[in-house]
Amino acid sequence: MPLAGIIKNHFPNCKIIFIGRTYTEPIVLLSKFVDRFLNADDYSNVTGLTQEFQKIKAGVILHVFPNEQIAKAAKKAKINLRIGTRNRLFHLFTCNQLVKLSRKNSNFHEAVLNQFLLKPLNIEPLFNIKSISEFYGFSNIPQLSENFKSLILKNKTTVVIHPKSKGSAREWGIENFKNLISKLPSNQYAIYVTGTKEDENFLSDLLQQNNVINLCGKMNLTELIAFIAQADVLIAASTGPLHIAAALGKRAIGIYAPMRPIFPTRWAPIGEKAGYIVLNKQCNACRKSLICNCILNITPEQIISLIENNG
Repeated sequence: MPLAGIIKNHFPNCKIIFIGRTYTEPIVLLSKFVDRFLNADDYSNVTGLTQEFQKIKAGVILHVFPNEQIAKAAKKAKINLRIGTRNRLFHLFTCNQLVKLSRKNSNFHEAVLNQFLLKPLNIEPLFNIKSISEFYGFSNIPQLSENFKSLILKNKTTVVIHPKSKGSAREWGIENFKNLISKLPSNQYAIYVTGTKEDENFLSDLLQQNNVINLCGKMNLTELIAFIAQADVLIAASTGPLHIAAALGKRAIGIYAPMRPIFPTRWAPIGEKAGYIVLNKQCNACRKSLICNCILNITPEQIISLIENNG
């Protein structure tokens, strides 16, 4: 998302069209730097996309997430500058500007790596992670409906906990989250647990704690974004809600395993109040296991310390 703001900063009069899947639209539309969202799911073949690109009359297409159908359509539509990485074979035949970019073993953050694709536009990468947060432009925040707004307790620090990751990250574990919640004084903190309806089954023990408000499966993505925008803190593994909270300027606390390529060097949340915790050790023994002791051994006290220090 910061790429849109960075490009606008260099070319203020340009029009930015963001191509994404259906589920990404509520996030993309948060940015004041995006002029239009183009839903790739609306096009079943290259021909339809090609015709849409011809209507747009774009001068540049930037393939941040490689997609062969989109790349072929961009070439057929004769978009003048087509930028992609050398690592995709189909880019050799569809792009006319290829950038050398290797993500697998990189020590650069993903948000920095994406900026390397701007080289053909003569835009140099911003390596300062904090400065990148200025280019989210998340100003189009949806309104929170009254039924969810009534759950926000203004006299307490509101903490959103998102325990599951749908397999996108190593998880801290339900027992750790239960212990964390038990150590947060109920007269000071209001705890909200988010997730899918399916997550609710795995989180039953956690959700039964007295000071927990269960929001699992009760919100769509737009409503979740609006709720996070009203909260004070969000705690999660390396998941979408963590990065949304960071971009919204919330105290986003990420819990990470020290394992390449999922470690915070690549995927830390970026935001003015964002932070993370990771043990300073090698994590190779956990690589072939779904259970990662390197993340499970992070203590609730360490998380509480981050909450209080960012207050």
